[in-house]
This record gives sequence, structure tokens and C-alpha cells, in this order.
Amino acid sequence: MEQPGARITQHKVRRAAPVPRPAAPVGQGRAAPAGRDRAGRTPPQLLRALRRDQPVRLTGLGSGLLAVLAMLTAGLLVARLAGGSPAAYGVLFVLCCVVCALGVRPAELVAAPVGAPIAFAVGAVPVTAVAGGPGARVMAMVSFLSLQAGWLYGGTLLCALIVLGRRVVLVRRRRLARVQARRRPSRPPRSPRRSPAERARSRR
Repeated sequence: MEQPGARITQHKVRRAAPVPRPAAPVGQGRAAPAGRDRAGRTPPQLLRALRRDQPVRLTGLGSGLLAVLAMLTAGLLVARLAGGSPAAYGVLFVLCCVVCALGVRPAELVAAPVGAPIAFAVGAVPVTAVAGGPGARVMAMVSFLSLQAGWLYGGTLLCALIVLGRRVVLVRRRRLARVQARRRPSRPPRSPRRSPAERARSRR
């Protein structure tokens, strides 16, 4: 006959002692995600750009609105201070085109050359303000645009060249990053939960 004590002993399951996990070094805790702050909230896009030390770029719509407002202000200043000088207005237009071409973000580079002629036409309204009815104003506006087409084409062409140069540089950087990523040797992932004893056994 089997003894009750032996039967109980056979049904007992011995559990192996858990392998102690290596303690994390001092000062190296669990890092928080890069895109979230301590409170768990996602920071705004402006703070992300500042944290990454990258210049804040304008969207396509923001670049167009900035150009329109800048040229409208320039037209008012030229009409009051410079007597409606076309040369002064043209120089300010070229500067505005350069700023918009350098400030627009890479994903919407085409928006800068498209918005430049619109900004030129809007800013020319206060410069060509003449006494008379709507017909006289329209004729003055058409005459100004036709006579100052050199400034319009020059500023737009300069804006397009800057945008094209930025596009070429961006494409080259992406290709270089891909080539460098392919040249990096691949390493097998290391499990942080493995103890030194298990690593020594696997090497044998």
C-alpha cells in the first residue's frame, strides 16, 4: 500500500527559483517616448521643431498669405513715402520672393513661386491708385503690370530657382541617408532579461 505522505509528495510541484533580473544602472531609467512630455501629452508642433533645433518652416498657405500682406504693406509705403516709385516696389518684391522661397517648408515648395505673382498684383493696388471711376483704376492697374513685367518675372524666376535648388539639396540628402543606412552592419538584438549565466551557456 502507498503511504499518504508519499502520494502527497508525488503530486507536489517544485517551482524553480526565478532568475534575478540585472539591476538597471543608476541614472538610466525607463526613457519616456520622444514625442511626449512627462504629463503624457503630445507637445505642439512648434515645440517639437524647437527641440529638434530645426528652423520653423511656413506652410504653402502661410507663405502665400505672408507674401500678400508684405507686398500690400510695401505698396502702401511706396505710395506714401516714395511717390509710387516702380523701382522701389520692384526691389521690395524681389526681397519678398527670396524670403518666401527660403521660408516655405520642403513639402510645399511649389507654393512659393505660385503665390509671388498674386502678391505682386495685390500690392500694386495702392501704388496705382488714381482719381476716377473703376474703369480708370483698372486701366492704371493693367498699365502698371505691363510696364513692370520685368520685376514680376524676375522676382518669380528667382523664387523658382531658389525652390529648385532647395529641392535638389533635399533629394541628395535623402539619397545619402539611404546609402549610409544600407552600409551599416546589422547586429542581432540583445535581450536585456538574460542573465550572465545564460549568456555563458549559450556561448558554449
